[in-house]
Amino acid sequence: MRLIHIFATNVRKYRIEKGLSQEALADLAGLHRTYISAVERERRNISINNIENVAAALDVEPFILLQNNK
Repeated sequence: MRLIHIFATNVRKYRIEKGLSQEALADLAGLHRTYISAVERERRNISINNIENVAAALDVEPFILLQNNK
């Protein structure tokens, strides 16, 4: 499985678990809503800095978003 797919799946999973919309997550991460949408659809290649921002907004360690949790 591609890492971009794992990351997108985990972001979506944790965002929904926390009851956040894409817009709310984007606000917390300091990013644009369309960027979060593109990340979740595997259309954007996210930088390490933005992985840290998204992880902080979701209150998880960054490595958690990269783990394959089948």
